[in-house]
Amino acid sequence: MRDQTAGAARRHEAYPRDLADPVEPGGTPARTPTEPQRRPRTPAAAPAGTCASSQEAPPPSWEELVKTALLGTDRRAAPVAAGPGGSAPGALLAAAAVRTVRHRAGLRPAAPAVALPPTARPDDRPPLPRAARDRLAQLLAVRTAGGTDRRGAAPDLTELLPQWLATALQEGFAPPHDLLPALLDAARARTDLRPAALAFAGPRALWLARLNPAWRFALRGVPGGAAGSPAPEDAEGVARLWEEGLFAERAALLGTLRERDPARARELLATTWRTERAEDRLLFLDSLRAGLSEADESFLDEALADRSRNVRSTAAELLSALPGSALAARMAERAASCVSLALTGEPRITVEAPHECDAGMERDGVGAKPPTNRGERSWWFGQLVEAAPLATWPGRLGGRAPEELVALPVDEGWQSELHGAWCRAAVRQRDAAWSRALLGAPGSPVTDGPGAVSLAERARLLGALPAGERAEWVAGFIAAHGLSDSFQLLATCSAPWAGPLGGAVVDALTTARRSGGYPWSYSGIMGLAERCLDPAEAPRLGALTHPGPPVADPPANSTTAYWTDAFERLVGTLRLREAMHAELTRPPA
Repeated sequence: MRDQTAGAARRHEAYPRDLADPVEPGGTPARTPTEPQRRPRTPAAAPAGTCASSQEAPPPSWEELVKTALLGTDRRAAPVAAGPGGSAPGALLAAAAVRTVRHRAGLRPAAPAVALPPTARPDDRPPLPRAARDRLAQLLAVRTAGGTDRRGAAPDLTELLPQWLATALQEGFAPPHDLLPALLDAARARTDLRPAALAFAGPRALWLARLNPAWRFALRGVPGGAAGSPAPEDAEGVARLWEEGLFAERAALLGTLRERDPARARELLATTWRTERAEDRLLFLDSLRAGLSEADESFLDEALADRSRNVRSTAAELLSALPGSALAARMAERAASCVSLALTGEPRITVEAPHECDAGMERDGVGAKPPTNRGERSWWFGQLVEAAPLATWPGRLGGRAPEELVALPVDEGWQSELHGAWCRAAVRQRDAAWSRALLGAPGSPVTDGPGAVSLAERARLLGALPAGERAEWVAGFIAAHGLSDSFQLLATCSAPWAGPLGGAVVDALTTARRSGGYPWSYSGIMGLAERCLDPAEAPRLGALTHPGPPVADPPANSTTAYWTDAFERLVGTLRLREAMHAELTRPPA
């Protein structure tokens, strides 16, 4: 029996003393004087006319109960009497339980109650249709489970969530409240999902993000989102956050202002420009790309004298994107002095690259030190031509159109340098006419084009063309060269790939299968096609999912099964995308 009570005492001794004992106002546990040691006896009957409760002994203190339990009831009398048929150890434990319950029932909170958070702003958008809601739950559940096994023929559901969000935003639906945590987790895991996911999640997601530190990313860049983050209309709050906020908060604030009021964002940046760190100045300056205009020239011209070479280079790049800027005029004068037409013989371009990089060139963003394996003169020449307005060249070179200028021969091996600089200038200045000229016909040789030689250059030039013209050019390229060199070019085209582009992709995939090509060599194209190909192409692809008649003695390296799986996955994904679109756009029954 002593062992039993001693074990119970150890368990009760582990109970925090400050939770077991009453607490005085000063914070010190009240100690009840220990009664003298005594043997339990049957209480005498109360005299007549006396209240029985007044004769009851006060309840034992916690220390009394612990001491008795440690020694055991066979060596120390229990401070409470056992009831009829009960035992001393049982009475001791019952008294300890009663005292613990009494203490917990009367315990005061350690801190004052926290005020409830304000309610979320209402979301007036209509709810999702039931089928679309179930589809979103499926896409989010697959993301949590780790995605789909890409070795089989099942569609990869994890890559369909961005398209689903884009369509739901376009249709103006509100998200289901119970799926908001999973949606925020998905946006946290994939930064490419965040803009669409947060726009779809709406005000309730911001309300949740204030309560969970793991979702604080949702508050960045949202007017009024982060704690203390003001709306653009709050001039005092904007000024305070710009002076006192963290870098991420200030960068988000500047980006938001730049989208709504470019002049105000530039003025705000100017107030602290000289006191910012070099790396912060560089990132802040990069935000001026949005809404860049001639009004920014004065500020950017001052940045040309910055202490940081990277800041000077970025300011010069932005100024060169403004054809009317003073820097563009200086660069045009320097570049024109290096390029001219030959005075004798057939028309051709001659180049005389600069022999030095003077202080004025360096101030205007020309890097003096070339990269490894690059000559100084060609390095300086390329930077001058890249920063010069493209309108410089027709007047300088005999009034010829861009197509004619690109077709002219260039003396002494300077053609690749000159054309490469023209490509960079066309991309920077978003000039469609020069982009067409430098791209040439889509059927021209891949390694010997009229202006742009590398696929990376062609992909950048395509970005300056209208979407329809871009898709048509890429379709012609695929028809002439196949899919092997088209991945970068296809990535520039808007989805869905319909019309000539979709047909060219399907035809090229059919040809690749029939020619016995390896399907894994086209895995990138197939993955891109699953996300971008028009679902209307699914019937044409359906015939390719059949392996064909059995072969009596197939070769050991047959790829038929792999192609069949690849086309089944592609067709299944296209049909799933079609169903997803119908769930979000079909009128309710």
